[in-house]
Amino acid sequence: MQEPKPVKTGKVREIYDNGDSLVMVATDRISAFDVILKNMIPGKGRVLTQISKFWFDFTEDIVPNHMISCDTEDMPEFFRKKGYEGRCMLVKKLRMLPIECIVRGYITGSGWESYQKNGTVCGIKLPESLKNCDMLPEPIYTPSTKAEIGDHDENIDFERSVEVLEKEFPGKGEEYGKKIRDCTLSIYKKCAEYAHGRGIILADTKFEFGLDEDGRIVLGDEVLTPDSSRFWPLKGYKPGQSQPSFDKQFVRDYLKANPDCDYNLPQDVIDKTIDKYKEAYRLLSGKEI
Repeated sequence: MQEPKPVKTGKVREIYDNGDSLVMVATDRISAFDVILKNMIPGKGRVLTQISKFWFDFTEDIVPNHMISCDTEDMPEFFRKKGYEGRCMLVKKLRMLPIECIVRGYITGSGWESYQKNGTVCGIKLPESLKNCDMLPEPIYTPSTKAEIGDHDENIDFERSVEVLEKEFPGKGEEYGKKIRDCTLSIYKKCAEYAHGRGIILADTKFEFGLDEDGRIVLGDEVLTPDSSRFWPLKGYKPGQSQPSFDKQFVRDYLKANPDCDYNLPQDVIDKTIDKYKEAYRLLSGKEI
């Protein structure tokens, strides 16, 4: 059987057309700082897909999502192979909105860098005397534009996100902007509370939304994976310092500490990274990959 060609290749995912639906395949690639690294993280794609499946089921009472099935028997014959098991998701076709919906419950990363400069994150004034990795009084919504591979996303405020949406969807910018903001905050609050009860702090994450054929706002892409979120262990959490993590912050830290590595990871970093991803899935779902 001839191998189908993806209609879109992302940093991590390959997307295939299936007529009235799509097949999303999570590869073992990993990206950091908007660059695809030279190494694969074996098994990572399966973890990403299974974590997304868990959260799509968990949040469907808040907003509908694009997931149809993760069973390769429901997909074209080409994907019914051992190498595709667990890493494929059959999804609805959506017209994606041009906004990445970022929510921060704790101050860290680029948010912490911005706060140190002027006491704000994406234009939002925050209380004085916050420490690195402090929990915020309330989660904040800090959207960004979507960049092409190799480019950087641009952090924007809510008003600018409405303008971006209005340009593509005349007359709907404010409606869609408010809807995805409210959904983002509601999903985060529910999932952060659940994760906390499982020993994980959900520091921040990002969501993507689209419109289905009926014009409804639908949650798409991936959800609350170690690729799109910061997960910290609750045990030992202490503001004022960097936190150990279950996500690719471990990889980012290695790259920062080794600027001459040319985006090449040593084997021990590869092994520790997949172990962290698997541990996050085990803690959240109570299951093993």
